Amino acid sequence: MVTSSTVRDLLDRAGTARGAGRREVAARLYDEAATRCQAEDDLDGWTQAVLGAASVYLFGAEPGKLPAQLYDVLARTTDDGTRARLAAALARCWAYAGQSARAIAFADEAVERAQRAGPPELVADCLDAALAAHWGPGELGVRRSLATRLDDVAAHVLDPGARLQAHLWGLQVACETLDVQAIHRQMRALELLGEESPRALFFAASRRLMLDLLRGRTDTTAQLTSVAAAAADQASLADAWMVLKAMDAYSAAQSGDSAACAAGAAECEAFALAEGVTAVCAEAAFLWACAGQLDRALTLVRTFHGRVLDDLPLDVNWLLVLQCVLEAALAVGDHEVVAKAAGLLSPYEGRAVFNAGAVMFHGVTDDTLARAAALLGDPDRAARLRTQALATYERLGARWWRDRLAAWGPPAADDVSRGPRRVHLHPVPGGLWLIGPEEAAVPLRALRGFGYLRELLRRPGQPVAALELAGAGAGAAVESGLGDLLDAQALKAYRQRLRDLELELTEAEDWSDIGRLGSLRAERDALLHELARATGLGGRARTAGSSQERARVAVKKAISAATGRIAAIDGPLGQHLQTRIHTGLSCSYEPDPADGLEWVLDGRPTGR
Repeated sequence: MVTSSTVRDLLDRAGTARGAGRREVAARLYDEAATRCQAEDDLDGWTQAVLGAASVYLFGAEPGKLPAQLYDVLARTTDDGTRARLAAALARCWAYAGQSARAIAFADEAVERAQRAGPPELVADCLDAALAAHWGPGELGVRRSLATRLDDVAAHVLDPGARLQAHLWGLQVACETLDVQAIHRQMRALELLGEESPRALFFAASRRLMLDLLRGRTDTTAQLTSVAAAAADQASLADAWMVLKAMDAYSAAQSGDSAACAAGAAECEAFALAEGVTAVCAEAAFLWACAGQLDRALTLVRTFHGRVLDDLPLDVNWLLVLQCVLEAALAVGDHEVVAKAAGLLSPYEGRAVFNAGAVMFHGVTDDTLARAAALLGDPDRAARLRTQALATYERLGARWWRDRLAAWGPPAADDVSRGPRRVHLHPVPGGLWLIGPEEAAVPLRALRGFGYLRELLRRPGQPVAALELAGAGAGAAVESGLGDLLDAQALKAYRQRLRDLELELTEAEDWSDIGRLGSLRAERDALLHELARATGLGGRARTAGSSQERARVAVKKAISAATGRIAAIDGPLGQHLQTRIHTGLSCSYEPDPADGLEWVLDGRPTGR
């Protein structure tokens, strides 16, 4: 059937939009063309439309009805070459959407039919799809074999697109296997190809920065980002902006530019929430931690509680998600997520973690697993993994990663089991407080209540007036206030009525008078509430509007907020403080020697 002029116009406009980098416009026009071709039973036009739609599908996004559209056309197609292209597109669609199990059968069919059809460019394209379908953490051997086959096919092809696919997969496998010589060889091949193709130049510049950042170089960021951006514009790469943002954000993380790192984290978080992309959410959590905004990192880490990590598909992003989530959870001290992520990641000791397509290096699993082991109380394993990770970083020349890990050391095994546990709670530069056990203390933004807690911890077992805490020990003046909340006569009447109620309740219980019991208990509860509001410790009357009463309320709220914040990053420590700290007109810290805590309140231990 001859394709109608209307459909040809839609396809031409879609192609123009794709060439100009207007992905969403192109996707809408391809979809409209596919709908018309389906209604007109125009298989050729329908094939062009769905393949065009697949070409602008954004990696990691929800694919919507695209897989169904591709399958509809595939089911109606008999030609080997066309079926190979459709099956490859369908395999990529499912793989990019995190559904690699659905992708494998289509990828296998694509390779088989392409080999029958003959053109090496088509075989290369289908091998690329097969590699995307076999991108799980346990399929490295399969990827190595497929990448070798792709390299053999592309070696005899002039098309720069096919050669680009081969070199990118060669680089990906070389990075995953930490083959330094192969990494440099593939990088040089990409740069030579970049002289022929702006698309290849974009990948060459962005991957060169990945390699520079791996080795701790941030001085090339501006130049390489500029080259990549110009090449992306020339090649009309619709999703290049994501890579360019990553280049800026990860360079900022290593250079210590907190503002730029936070800007990158915010953009990642916004995209992750809008598109529902788990991997980008994990990266945002890591970048927030690098930017020092631990509250933002904690918010995202909490979204990984429950079975989220258990249910992750074993696809291209599995290692990346676990590595980034574990990094962020370690930074904020979320023991639950640390334990879960480390447990899942443990079978993959010794692995290097790269973003899809070797966009960015995320360290080695031994690094995060070492710090997790220390936090979870296994110092021997922590020391072993740390030694392994440092050796790997040294071999790679990964200076930033090596120096970061070298600055951290796990506690020795005998230190863990001997003597009191040292716990930090004191201010540090930058408006932060360092809080938590020595092996896993976390910097938190300052809260007024942290200062109150520290003052009470300095004087264990000693009552400290709330007014003194609120005045920071400055001897605040006592103001008389507006008078007692209840006068003496009212208090006496309330207490007498409570005694009468106890007698009436006993009588009602003896007579099994259910209706009367209910009303008496309600009256008693109301009186008790009023007495509690109007009296403090020992039944002394509280004074409305007095400086002592205002201080009591303010200090109680501040300490409650502070212990709640601590509980969010270290549940047992927060519970300890909530149990041992008593508030009122007079406040105190009442430790038990069995608690075995040694507080570090000024950068040095102060005793139990």
